[in-house]
Amino acid sequence: MKILFLDIETSPSTAYVWRLFKETIPLARLIDSSEVLCWSAKWAGEKKVMFDSIYQSSPKKMLQNIHKLLDECDAVCHYNGKSFDIPTLNKEFLIYGFPPPAPYKQIDLINTARSQFRFTSNKLDYICQRLGLGAKTETNFQLWVDCMNKDKKAWEQMEKYNRNDVVMLENLYNKLLPWIRNHPNAGLYQSASLCCPHCGSIHYQKRGYSYTSTCRYTRLRCNGCGTWFRDRKNNLDKERYANV
Repeated sequence: MKILFLDIETSPSTAYVWRLFKETIPLARLIDSSEVLCWSAKWAGEKKVMFDSIYQSSPKKMLQNIHKLLDECDAVCHYNGKSFDIPTLNKEFLIYGFPPPAPYKQIDLINTARSQFRFTSNKLDYICQRLGLGAKTETNFQLWVDCMNKDKKAWEQMEKYNRNDVVMLENLYNKLLPWIRNHPNAGLYQSASLCCPHCGSIHYQKRGYSYTSTCRYTRLRCNGCGTWFRDRKNNLDKERYANV
């Protein structure tokens, strides 16, 4: 299964305002809408971290490059990407006339963080630091402004920041892997008769039974990532038919 780790950065929208808080901004006062500034991505298990931006490519070429990667992946992993990264990219694809990429599964780690744990903060930086998985590159809002003004040093810092986010994302994915609910089934993408549905490992241990309202299955635990899963065969069938 080809998993793509992805993170994007966008520019802020700009508008004329009367006050600094509690003001509704009508469209008539909007100057520029937010757009994708850059993206960083890497394939699971590979060292190379890819990056592209409107500074080193045209906006259309930058989008074409990430569209190609999404077209190739089986699943894309992100942090809050279902609400932000993917809809933002889809909006840009539509504006520039790209068709939808080939269908892919989504693994949004913020959903795992929110549903499975109770961290003080669900920010990627906080969770990664608590788990000893690294920290975000330090930035401030001025970096985005400088990048919009095509400052070379700012773009060098933005690239470093964006690339680091993707490395942290993969580190967090590997840590949370056995906890992720509704993970795409890795067994569907390989020939092994039975393997871990999360990491695809064929090394596992039998650990008792898993029960449903009518069936009993051998319960298994992956030796690689620690995911719990079960055999496909109902154990009770043999016992039932043995007495017939």
